[in-house]
Formats: sequence, C-alpha cells, structure tokens
Amino acid sequence: MTSLINKKYSLISGSEAMALGAIYAGVRFFAGYPITPATEIAEAMSKLMPIKGGIYFQGEDELASINAIIGASWAGFKSMTATSGPGFSLMQEGIGYAVLTETPIVIVDVMRGGPSTGQPTLPSQQDIMQAKFGSHGDYEVITYAPANVTEMFTLTVEAVNMSEKYRTPVIVLADEILAHIWEKVFLPENGEIPLIERKKPKEKEKFATFMPDDDLIPSMPRLGDGYSVLVEGQLHDEFGFGVGSNPEKSAKLVNRIVNKISMHKDEIAKYETYYMDDNPSAVVVSYGSVSRSAKDAVIQLRKEGIKIGYLRIISLWPFPEVKLKKELANVSKVFFPEMNIGKYADYFRVLGIPVFSIPKLGGVMQTPLEIIESIKRVGV
Repeated sequence: MTSLINKKYSLISGSEAMALGAIYAGVRFFAGYPITPATEIAEAMSKLMPIKGGIYFQGEDELASINAIIGASWAGFKSMTATSGPGFSLMQEGIGYAVLTETPIVIVDVMRGGPSTGQPTLPSQQDIMQAKFGSHGDYEVITYAPANVTEMFTLTVEAVNMSEKYRTPVIVLADEILAHIWEKVFLPENGEIPLIERKKPKEKEKFATFMPDDDLIPSMPRLGDGYSVLVEGQLHDEFGFGVGSNPEKSAKLVNRIVNKISMHKDEIAKYETYYMDDNPSAVVVSYGSVSRSAKDAVIQLRKEGIKIGYLRIISLWPFPEVKLKKELANVSKVFFPEMNIGKYADYFRVLGIPVFSIPKLGGVMQTPLEIIESIKRVGV
C-alpha cells in the first residue's frame, strides 16, 4: 500500500483510491467499524494513517465511530468514516448532530442490498434517499456518487473540501462494485488539486461559536485554542445557548443551516453530459456504477442511428432543479436505470419531464442490453 503513494499512475481498487484521496485531502483522523463491503477502506486507512502522522481508531460500533470523527473535527482534524447500509443507519443521529453543530466530516457509504442485513457482498443504490432524509428535522446535505475508481479518489477530495467550506457533513455514496473494482488511476502530485481549509476566527474577544458571515457559514476554532465554545445538540443561538423555546430564533437557525447549502446548490452541482449537441428528445440519466452500463447503452443506440443523449449525475444532493431543468429544456423523455426500486427517478419527476424508470433489485447491475431493451420497448 505504501508504494502506491508516490506513483503517478497506479492500478488500484476503489477502496484504496478512496483512502488515498482522503490522505491527499488532509484527512488525519479516521474512525470506523468493519462492515462488508467497506472494510477495505478502513484497512487501507489503518496502514496509511501512521505513515502520515494521523490517527486510526476502530470504534466498538458505528455510533462510536461517527461520534469520534465529530469530536476529532472539533479538535482540528479533517475526519472521515466509512460504512455500509446497516452502519449508515446507525450513524443517522450523529449525522443530524453534525449538521446542527456545523461540524465538517465525511461519511462514506459503500452501499449493499437491503433492508436490514440484506446482501452483504452485493451492490445496490438503495441508500440515496437515506443520504438526504435519514436524520430527523430539516436540513440539507451534500452527497456525491462516484462512477469509477478515479472518482473514488477525486470525489473523496471534493467531499473533504466541501465539508470544510460549508462546515457540514458530506456523504459519498459508493457501492460494492466501485469498492472492489480495480482500474488504472492517475494520482496527482501535492498541490495539483486545490485544498480548502476551514475558516478560522479572526479575533477571540468578539467570537461567537455560530456567528455566520455573509455567506451564512461561521468560522470554526479548534478546541483548546482559547476560544469560549459551546457545542451541543439543541437548537441554539450564535453563542451556542439553547433557544428551543423561542420560535423566531429556532426558525432562524434551521433556515440558515438549510440555506447555506441550498443557496449554493448550482455551485455544488456536478454532472456530465454526452451526445446532447444535436438536441435529442430522449436522454438516459444515471449515476454511480450503473452509469457505466447506461453510457455503453447510449453509445450502442447511437451506432444504430437512434438519437438519444446521456446525462450522469455526480452530486446527488442538493438537487439542482433549476440547472437540470435548463439542461433538459428540449427533452421530452427521460430513461432512468438504477439499482433500486426507482427512487431517484421518482425524485427526478419534479422537473416535469416524463420519466421512465428502469429499476433493478437483487444485487446485480443492469447490463447495457437490458437498458437498451427497456428503451426500445417504450420508444424514443
């Protein structure tokens, strides 16, 4: 594993790429609990952390792990954990706490089939709504969906950057396929990808733990540096004091932690398009590992003379409806393959475009032929 750190190009697994991306982004505290198919990320981090002067902590469970990275973040560490569906469920209370306390952390969910213990060794995309709505209360969360081993590296770096920029938890939704597949990856030199550091307080005398700047994001001190800091899980004012009995101040806080993300959703949004130059009336939309089959299906249909476009969602949340509606303004039909019952396809309907879901369960990804056959049954 150590020999991979200094290579420009490497043949590595998705799990290793994610660990290397975290190290590149400056993560120096990792806490996790073994769970298939995310265990290899923890294994890689357990080897890399001592080399890089970081800390690896194996918690007794996923609750301990997410609370450990929250504490480490307030101690000044860029922090990350990795889990799969059942562990992700256990982390939801911690995610909500991190949202309210505006704690920058990264949570990786290597999705597998569910519910419950489900299919421990097989992939799915069943956790995408849990990523957005899993914890209680109103909040917005940033979520990325890599589609290849390179993006397991680059989107981990992006996730760390965005967590620091917006003082918020950021989720990366991978799956068993992406964690275990091996591909050739370009590993950038230090400095080639810009890194974002958290905003530090300017002066101690006028400091308030949750006093936002004009961008709605507060600065964040490191505990132990002499600032008066109050951090707890109730709705609070700018100094951290509870305001749960005050409707106006409570609403003000919730609106701010939502708006600091939603007002930047077009800036956060990441997606890519192909074959859109000739204004196709039909488009295949996908994300994550299924997009590998979806793109191949579109390429084959194009070879057959069928005019169809392709769009891959990279940032699942927040949902950039205005930007996507503009991108798909001339589209009258969307085909949407995903490894669940059609969850994101349902949400995609808010754009007002007819959506034809191509769902698949059972822990097996759609093949290009299956997608092609589903499209031809409906017609372009």
